[in-house]
Parts: sequence; structure tokens; C-alpha cells
Amino acid sequence: MLIFSKESHSSAGQLALHEILELRRPLPSVRSRVGAGARRTRETRLFVEEYFPLQYRPPATLIGNLKFAFRHEPLDLGIIYEALLAIGPEALADWVLNEPTSRFSRRAWFFYETFSGQTLTLEDAQGGNYVEALDEKRHFVTAPRNSPRHRVRDNLLGNGQLCPVLRRTAKLTAMLRLGLSDEAARLTAHYPPETLARAVNFLYTKETRSSFALEGETPSKDREERFLQSLHSVSTFDSTSKKDVIQLQNAIVDPRYAAQDWRSIQNFVGETTRGFGEYIHFVCPRPQDVPALMLGWSELTERLLSSPLDAVLAAAVSAFAFVFIHPFEDGNGRIHRYLIHYALARRQFSPPGIILPVSAAILRQKQAYDETLVAFSKPLLPGIEYSLLPNDGIEVHNETRDLYRFFDATPQAEFLSDRLGETIREDFREELDFLSVYDAAFQAVQKVIDMPDRRATLLVRLCLQNGGRLSNSKRDGFAEVTDDELRRIELALEPLTKSVPKRTLL
Repeated sequence: MLIFSKESHSSAGQLALHEILELRRPLPSVRSRVGAGARRTRETRLFVEEYFPLQYRPPATLIGNLKFAFRHEPLDLGIIYEALLAIGPEALADWVLNEPTSRFSRRAWFFYETFSGQTLTLEDAQGGNYVEALDEKRHFVTAPRNSPRHRVRDNLLGNGQLCPVLRRTAKLTAMLRLGLSDEAARLTAHYPPETLARAVNFLYTKETRSSFALEGETPSKDREERFLQSLHSVSTFDSTSKKDVIQLQNAIVDPRYAAQDWRSIQNFVGETTRGFGEYIHFVCPRPQDVPALMLGWSELTERLLSSPLDAVLAAAVSAFAFVFIHPFEDGNGRIHRYLIHYALARRQFSPPGIILPVSAAILRQKQAYDETLVAFSKPLLPGIEYSLLPNDGIEVHNETRDLYRFFDATPQAEFLSDRLGETIREDFREELDFLSVYDAAFQAVQKVIDMPDRRATLLVRLCLQNGGRLSNSKRDGFAEVTDDELRRIELALEPLTKSVPKRTLL
């Protein structure tokens, strides 16, 4: 059996570019190596290693490894852009002039001008078929728009200000085959409209409380109500403009912390460790970089939501990009989760009028959620030069915008797709099943005694909480019910208690 090792294989593609340029940014999610032996793939929890036979070895140049990446790898646009900057505009222009119809040179040209904002001294492309900016076999993409200058079909998720990528992994491909939106629609079709209508209030309340719980908060009634009202209006929140996002933040935070603009301070996520000072988990973008990143985020979100990209993928990219930018001093986490519902509503993923309490599923997997955030934040830290200030603040000393401008959103999309599937199959179904059992129990009580609705509701709840029987301690509260009537009610409720979902009886 042939043993593959890093030592017997040389780096290629984006991994080689990262090493050659000694980049202070995260390593690529897919790391290619060339050496003796057959083609092989090794997947780990955090990255993928691709092993190629010797005949795949590219020239040991920046352009040679760029071509390898374009041909064989899902792209890390941050590394691609760094390589293009290192090659420089003159050498890039020479490459295009020497290979004017090459799909590789034209893609490099397109990426350079899109991300740098600079124009090469070249006439518009005259020949060669249009080529996709991102290979659809390796990436999830948006509806393409032609760039006649480069003869490239721009199918990027984002734009020059903010451009994450999504790798076409087996897990996300399987999620698309499941059709989560169709699954939710099929589930609602089994229940009468009145049951669905009654489920709505509980689902909205569950989402609200779970979203606060993720931040370790027990909100006041006023704070809870503000966020609840925002969720109720999510289908009418139809703009990601700066004005509307700030207005959303104002609606969900304590008025004392309402923002008038993007944040003007350098914030971070950390914890104080006894005797060791502050432990930094995440350094947010510099405040001077936030306006451009948020302009890119708004354009990114609008492009995602107007494209045929799957709604879950669109929601993941938009919502996690927002929380990584962290544009406010307060409310970022709740807005991040609100944006999941906004994207799903815009794309008509959820059944009309229904909110899927995905925060409850996230809360049950809090450690996995934290790991998903750390998958983005931890690899950034070596590239950020910062110092802690005496006032518990932090100062960043180097340019860091590109660390946030380009990132691989695949781990976050995989996490959200898992949680939404769980939400549909557990939380949504659980509430609908509970209401069905409750309705049957209510009707069983009314068949025995024509009791006022409020009294019948209380009796049903107390009995279902106690295995279908009214406890002796509660018996005096229903003195008007005879022992015979109570016996008949309990006999009718007994079979129903076997199917009461685990949802807490409120």
C-alpha cells in the first residue's frame, strides 16, 4: 500500500501560493500536493487535502500555480488576489497579451480589476468564448452577468467590496437534494389552517427567547417584545440599506445603545482569564473598514436573494458575513439571526406566516455554533497585529480588511443547513403535534361536560402534565366536575398522553 505524506509531496496551487508569498491570512480550505502515486483525497474536519500524481506538477511560479488553482481547485479568493497583487499589473497585462484567449489569463484579469478597483492598460477582450469566473462544479454560484471587457461570466456571490465563496461539498449537495423548503411545506399540509395559525405565536416566542439565550441573556419583557415585533415584521423588511439596518438595530436594542451610524470603535470578542489578562477570540474589522464592508454586504445580500442560489445557502452567507463584520457595538448577534429569517422569508422558503425557530436548534448545539464562528475567527488572529489598551480596549496596527473581505463560508452554510433541517423535523413538527393532541384532548373534555373554554383549557393542561389524570392537589379547583365526569375525562385523555410531544406545556 502506497503511503502518502506531506514530506514526499510538494505543495501546489493555492497552498504553494500561500507558502511562496508567506501570507498572513488563513490557509486554503483545499490544500493540493503533487508527488509520486495515484490521485487521492483526504478530508479532515477542518480542511481537505488533494494529492496529485507527478504529471500534475505546475511550474514553480506564481502564474504556474495560479493556473493549477484555476484548473483543479475551488478558489480562495483572498489568496488569488494576493497572488495577483504580487504578480503586478505589468506582468498581468503581459500574460493577457501573450495568451489573449486563455480562460486562465482572462479570469485573472477579471479578478484583479474587480478586487483592486484598478484598470490594466489593456483593450477589451476581442476573442475567446465567455468563461465562468468560478467553476460551477466546485462552487455554488449566483446567476451570471457578462463582463464584456474580460469575456468572463461574473457568477461571484459578492462583489469587489465583499466576496465570500461556497464550496460545492458533498454535505451541501446532499442538503439540496433533501429539499428542506419542500419538507416544511409537506409538513404543514398535514395540519388544518387553524392549527398552523395557533402554532405561530409559540414559534415566534420560542425563536425570540432562544436568540437571547444564545447570548446568555434573560431579556426584560420590553426587550423581548421589541425583538418579537421585529420578527413579526421580517417579511416586510425589504431593504438592506444602511438606513434600514440601523433602524432595525435601534428597534431591538435598549434605546441607550441605539446606533446612529456604523460603529466608530475597535471592538473584539474576548474573555478575562484570571491572572492571565484578556483572552482574545475574535478581533473585528477596523472601524474605518466597516463602511466599505457593509456596502459590500448590502450588495452581496441583494444579489444572493435575487439569484437562484438555494435559500439556505443565501441565508448562511448573508447572515454570517454580517456578524463577522460586526458593524454595531450592540445587537450584532440578534440581527445576524434575524437575517436568517429575512433571507428565508424573501426567498419564500418558510410556509407563509410561519417562522422556523432555528435559534432553538442552534441553542441545542451551542458548542457546534461556537466552533462554526471560531472556524472563521481563529485563523485570522496570526494576521492581525494588535495591542490591548489600559481601558480594556484594543488597537489594530495593520491593514486587515482583506481578511474579512474574502472568506470561505462553507462551514457556516453546512452548520445552518443542519440546524434548519433539525428545526423542521423537531421544533416545527413538535409544536404542530402538540397542538393536535391538545385539540383532541380539549374536544374530549367538551364531550363529557360543556365547560367554559378557559376552564377546559386549564383542565386539559393540568391533566396532560400529569399523565392524563388530574392530581389530588388540583381536584378542589374543579369542584363543579363530578367524580364520574372526571373519571370519563381521564379515560378519554389517557390514550392521548402517550403521544404528547416533549414541548413544555405552558
